[in-house]
Amino acid sequence: MLILFLVSLFTLVFLNVPIAFALVITAIILMFTMDSFSAALLIQNMVRGVDSFPLMAIPFFILSGEIMSYGGISSRLVKFAESILSFVKGGLGYATVLACMIFAGVSGSAVADTSAIGAMVYPMMKNRYNPDKSAALFTAAGCIGPIIPPSIPMIIYGVIANVSIVKLFLGGIIPGVMIGLGLMIGWYFHSKKMNYISEEKFSLKKVLKSTIDSIWALILPGIILGGIVFGVFTPTEAGVIAVVYSFIASFFIYKELKLKDLPKILAHSSRTTAVVLLIVGAATAVGYFITTAQIPRMLMDTLSVISGGNKILLMFYVNILLLLVGCVMDLTPALLILTPILLPVILKFGIDPIYFGVVMIVNLCIGLITPPVGTVLFVGCGVSKIPMGRLAKAITVNILIMVITLFLITYVPNLVTFIPNLVKR
Repeated sequence: MLILFLVSLFTLVFLNVPIAFALVITAIILMFTMDSFSAALLIQNMVRGVDSFPLMAIPFFILSGEIMSYGGISSRLVKFAESILSFVKGGLGYATVLACMIFAGVSGSAVADTSAIGAMVYPMMKNRYNPDKSAALFTAAGCIGPIIPPSIPMIIYGVIANVSIVKLFLGGIIPGVMIGLGLMIGWYFHSKKMNYISEEKFSLKKVLKSTIDSIWALILPGIILGGIVFGVFTPTEAGVIAVVYSFIASFFIYKELKLKDLPKILAHSSRTTAVVLLIVGAATAVGYFITTAQIPRMLMDTLSVISGGNKILLMFYVNILLLLVGCVMDLTPALLILTPILLPVILKFGIDPIYFGVVMIVNLCIGLITPPVGTVLFVGCGVSKIPMGRLAKAITVNILIMVITLFLITYVPNLVTFIPNLVKR
């Protein structure tokens, strides 16, 4: 049954069937195989999958990200980061990573992070540095979006695994910062090799000016995370706060958001939300039939045998599996499909589901920039107008940095669990 499930799903994916429909067709195949076809049961499970209060945070964070892109918040974050780091050789590269890390604290999406920041920095970077490496840097840095809280994938994982979304958010802080610092170190060696010059001298006046100009953008991540951690509002309510705050900042304070932009923003946010939630519903239906067919138990037995009951080997094999899946499947469907299968396995081995969720999301974020199905890689190509083959080659070093970080957090669990363990929620 496990082989039938994998063959059916990946055959449909390789045939370019939209992932939501591929999941529904796979569920139907499983039902026929178990001789228990029921259209009503399929639809009930799809509806049940999206009938969740925490999932309401997704459309709100998607909408807030759209508003910030139109409202000048992302551009101010770039200017702030540049004012701090422009005096360093290759300073705009470091500023790009820092801007992506800050924007990750308000968007929760790799695509939003990459497109918003990339569109701002790449026109400047390509004239100062190697164009391919510049595009590779902002594309890789955009993947920090779903790791540093708030994070749309962490909300989805928290709902599926029935674990604290707050602790998942907190668990992503150190790994997200580590990836950012790793990319900066990689850019340092590249800058040294290419002998880039510093753009200008450090100016405290410029830093203060950019800080004041971007202060309303800078305090938003603190409001969101602080409010969630201290119990002022739930992650879902935080999404509403983000929308209201970003609208007020963009429309009334920065005055860059126009009323004529709202229909376009709402339409794009609605389309993105519909796609995500359709996949969530389809994956929930598949998850039900996967459990009924006892596929998790089959996988558990297989992994138990090949790992010999060793947690270190188990996590190594799981990481390799996820890295391979990430090459051919986007983050959200991979998360929705594999979490119900892998969760019983890691619970049997006594592995913390919070730690595992963060490791899983970091792993699948790497898949966002690996060909042939790297969603963020496509976004990077679109922004930079560089062919995928060239960008894939340029981004290899950044992928290696992210893989090293992945295995560090895998085998030093405290890097993930330290901050969540400080919070009694």
